[in-house]
Amino acid sequence: MNKTEKYSLLIEQICALIEGETDSVAVMANVCAAIHETMGFWWTGFYRVQNGELVLGPFQGPVACMHIGYGRGVCGMAWKEQRTIIVPDVELFSGHIACSSLSRSEIVVPVFSKDGEVVAVLDIDSKELATFDYIDQQYLEEICKMLTIGQH
Repeated sequence: MNKTEKYSLLIEQICALIEGETDSVAVMANVCAAIHETMGFWWTGFYRVQNGELVLGPFQGPVACMHIGYGRGVCGMAWKEQRTIIVPDVELFSGHIACSSLSRSEIVVPVFSKDGEVVAVLDIDSKELATFDYIDQQYLEEICKMLTIGQH
């Protein structure tokens, strides 16, 4: 099964998982697990916006940084710029926060509220260089739109 086929099935699975669920942490937990299990990424998780910083939320993988400042690292920059950021080589990203030296590439996708505010970011790391591309961006953005707080 290629990447596009895996993501298509993942979208269907996530639709079924989150239908009718109103607790955003429960939704993030299952979405995170579904992405991680289906795609086999090294680290998959959410950081939630709380009190002016990103705070670690549900995740799959090894321990992670618990607090990330606005505009700091890839996650903080995706929050600040309100856009997806793909980093083919984290060592070439100025200001990268190395929660683990094993992380080599990364994608971060913002999750928006109904009002257009960033309420969380989906952060995915790989042990391989240049893991993420436009296909990942397209499907992960679609998944994050499904998570828009209050819309599922």
